[in-house]
Amino acid sequence: MTLFHLSHTDLDGYGCQLITKEYFKKGFFYNANYGLEVKLNLNKMFNDIEAYKSDEILFLITDLNLTSQESKDLNKKIEEMNSDGFNIKLQLLDHHGTGQKSAEEFSWYYLDTSRCATLITYSYINKELDGFSQETKTWLEPLIHSINAIDIWVDVGTSSFEFGKVLLSMVSQVKEVNAILFPALNREFRHFLLKESAKYINENSANIKLDNDVHSLKKRFLRGKGVDDTIDNLSAKYLVKSLESLKESLTVTYKGHKGLLTYTLGSISIPANAFLVANEDYDFFIDISRKGNTSFRADGKVDVSFIAQKLADGGGHPNAAGCKFDDFKESIDYNEVKKFIQDKLDSLK
Repeated sequence: MTLFHLSHTDLDGYGCQLITKEYFKKGFFYNANYGLEVKLNLNKMFNDIEAYKSDEILFLITDLNLTSQESKDLNKKIEEMNSDGFNIKLQLLDHHGTGQKSAEEFSWYYLDTSRCATLITYSYINKELDGFSQETKTWLEPLIHSINAIDIWVDVGTSSFEFGKVLLSMVSQVKEVNAILFPALNREFRHFLLKESAKYINENSANIKLDNDVHSLKKRFLRGKGVDDTIDNLSAKYLVKSLESLKESLTVTYKGHKGLLTYTLGSISIPANAFLVANEDYDFFIDISRKGNTSFRADGKVDVSFIAQKLADGGGHPNAAGCKFDDFKESIDYNEVKKFIQDKLDSLK
């Protein structure tokens, strides 16, 4: 069975995916907040599934409640695909009461407001599928109990609840790996931290010990087999390495000059400089935010203050400038962002 799993962008959502990643040998993972992100991710899942028509597929959604119309549209789409020869089982596991109407209408919409989605997902795999080995249950169940305690605010003041508070903060503060450019790496980072956290859970003052060690755990992930350094330097090195693996797909051009375009990266001075130094064939670096705020960096080969000024009345220095595009529309699709910027660059005379 091949898994296609969409989940929320918080501790509970990533907890659900930690569980399914432990169970399924073959899986594709997606994360979304509410609104447009859900629709865009569902469309991407449908596109990705096209290559797996011969597989038995579990189309799983966790920790996200759908509106009545979203549920109707999803049900119709899955029925159409199955009629066309696909073998897709649709299952939603959630605990938000606002999904009650959809749960009453569709059998695949499972709703239980008494448990967090991570606990519901764990129960689903143990009851409806083959379940986990006792070895896996030993470290996974205490972690799930802590996620449940903090997510639905039960067992307040207990060790599980206090440990869950640290988990909540830890997962929400994974900023070192960009979630839009590197969604798989960002997810892997969070799962690494959660699995490492499970090693603390039965210790005395586990919440305090984990809280003290989060910084070190992050550095261990970013360092890999390399030498130790500050977390800022390790993050920059990790980012440059990650960007280099994708640089062809992130490349934009301006009058024969190659540039790298990132989206929602933020604070680009250190990583942009590191990338340009390590990649001499690239002359400039651009990062654009969700709201259209754009930063430019260069290394003396292109005057980015001129580009920023011509594009959107921005300005700055030859090697560091910025502007804001008022006509930019927020997207979770990097390719749409890239087309927007490349069209702007192509318009310059």
